[in-house]
Amino acid sequence: MKIAVLPGDGIGPEVTAEAVKVLEALDLPGLTLFDGDVGGVAYHRHGHPLPQETITIAKSCDAVLFGAVGDPTCDNLDRHLRPEQAILGLRKELDLFANLRPAKVFRGMEHLSPLKPELAAQIDMVIVRELTGDVYFGDKGVRTAKDGSREGWDMMNYSETEVRRIAQVAFRTSRARGDKLRVTSVDKANVLETSQVWRDTVNDAAGPHPDITLSHMYVDNAAMQIVTHPGDFGVILTGNLFGDILSDLASAAVGSIGLLPSASMGERETEFGRFGMYEPIHGSAPDIAGQGKANPMATILSAAMMLRHSFGMDAEAARIEGAVEKALADGFLGGDLGGSHGTEAIGAAGRERL
Repeated sequence: MKIAVLPGDGIGPEVTAEAVKVLEALDLPGLTLFDGDVGGVAYHRHGHPLPQETITIAKSCDAVLFGAVGDPTCDNLDRHLRPEQAILGLRKELDLFANLRPAKVFRGMEHLSPLKPELAAQIDMVIVRELTGDVYFGDKGVRTAKDGSREGWDMMNYSETEVRRIAQVAFRTSRARGDKLRVTSVDKANVLETSQVWRDTVNDAAGPHPDITLSHMYVDNAAMQIVTHPGDFGVILTGNLFGDILSDLASAAVGSIGLLPSASMGERETEFGRFGMYEPIHGSAPDIAGQGKANPMATILSAAMMLRHSFGMDAEAARIEGAVEKALADGFLGGDLGGSHGTEAIGAAGRERL
């Protein structure tokens, strides 16, 4: 099993190192790691945030473990050279169109959520976000408006093919969960033609899944319902822009963005399972980089997702998740959760509880 490790910028190397230690502690058969540069560190070393060498490494492996990108020293570069282009480029090069972002409150950790404990205890959802369409990848530009001022424009678009394939991922995810056969498709069909195509296509894609309850919700209402009735959600299916926003909202409801992992999947199959790229949903946090303050739990949980989805190692994934839950219950909390434990201490606590 070959894994490309791309730590990236800021706290990326710190949290990724702890996840790698957890994988090594499991003594997985045939585990081979390959390191690559992405983001600002890649720009400074190679002149580009996503060097061809890194793409080659990623494509040669069975999965990718990704840290974070973002470097303030690169903020004034041309857009195509900024660190954030590395993640967009990898999604495109690796044909990763589906992002899975689970949000769940661990038992006994309800007090970490800003929600009332009885509401926090209900949070157990997966946001399935489409990754390769929407305004992020549509045509865009700046032009002169009629009054002579600058006007920015971005094209939002989705084809039926794009919507159908992400909908199929959502229905598969719901079925795999088993206990909550519910898919909520989130759009803005009351004002956006793109969303109307989305809604019509999702309805059609639901045909082969009559046992899964499908509902639709406008994105503004969804944002409200996630914090007032979180138990109503199992799988949330939505587009790139809305998914980006709602997943951060869900992380805040859990208690910290430092606890949420993610998986970016495509259709490529390896000898072990489905290829994917796994990363915490937080950014590079340059303000605390190199200080040993970052919470590595989201990256460690991303490694668990990798074992489950790309290598079929459900038991090993469950061991990691159980260790994280126990470490949290035993008080190993980072600054993001009101604690004082550092990156290495939290990582060690997880390994000791495997």
